[in-house]
Amino acid sequence: MINIQSLLNETQCYETVRELRWTNGVQCVSCKSDSISLNGRKANDKNCQKYICKECGKNFDDLTDTVFSGHHLPLKVWILCLYFMGLNVSNLQIAQELNLPESTIYDMATTLREGIVKKAPKVELSGEVEMDEVNIVAGHKGKPDKVKKKKRKGRRNRLKGARGRGTLEKEKPPIFGMIQRDGEVVIQMLPNVKQVTIRPIIESVVEKGSLIYTDEYDIYCRLPQWEYQHKTVCHSKGEYARDEDGDGFHEVHVNTMEGFWSLLRSWLRPHRGISQDKLPCYLDFFQFVHNVRARGKRLLTSLISLLVAS
Repeated sequence: MINIQSLLNETQCYETVRELRWTNGVQCVSCKSDSISLNGRKANDKNCQKYICKECGKNFDDLTDTVFSGHHLPLKVWILCLYFMGLNVSNLQIAQELNLPESTIYDMATTLREGIVKKAPKVELSGEVEMDEVNIVAGHKGKPDKVKKKKRKGRRNRLKGARGRGTLEKEKPPIFGMIQRDGEVVIQMLPNVKQVTIRPIIESVVEKGSLIYTDEYDIYCRLPQWEYQHKTVCHSKGEYARDEDGDGFHEVHVNTMEGFWSLLRSWLRPHRGISQDKLPCYLDFFQFVHNVRARGKRLLTSLISLLVAS
């Protein structure tokens, strides 16, 4: 396997950060003034440029107020970790690639993932929107005390959960998804799938008057009362797409959202079980990655840009 570390160095990493962070010139991280003077380099990192603001006197550097600041590991290692995360490599494999303890990579990946989720822009949907739900088995990985309280043995046979519709209590939380046709997606873990649970989520994301496609599940029956147009397909009767206007195109379906679930399951599989505590962050990270519509180096550019943005 190629040693990825040989392809990057600290100088290149800092040049990339400066290019993505100071797109309109260096600005003070405190008062946003562009009246800035160079102030030498950091004593313990000669690649990190320091600055001083002429307006407020604030001292800062290339990494101030970013998730990359204040760590003992080089920036190069953090960038490589982020790159591997974008490729959906597990923590164990990243640790092997970077020759670091898995616990260290776990902490780094958590910091990076939470940083992306915190800064990711809010997604708003309109027009034609499909909605669906899926259940993901997620227990209490890494917390054996919680498993003992439930008085169950460790799972085998591919982490099978309780049968039927899932809830947090059953360790099979439902994931609610909304996707705009030819647009972005929003996914969120729920404690249960009820009208009182999904209504505020829908109203905060989907523009009123939008046309919503769902299956026949009765939690969606009040969408017209919530000021949305609503059309359904009846899966229980073997209907998966319907042509209502006779143009030969079966426009009534939720196949886009159902296809997305396959992508989500594939994304979660390398991590071999994610706890309920961490699953929302993994979902939000994948939501951002999917909406960026980029992979590899292009995705890495988007991830770094978001993490270093003011």
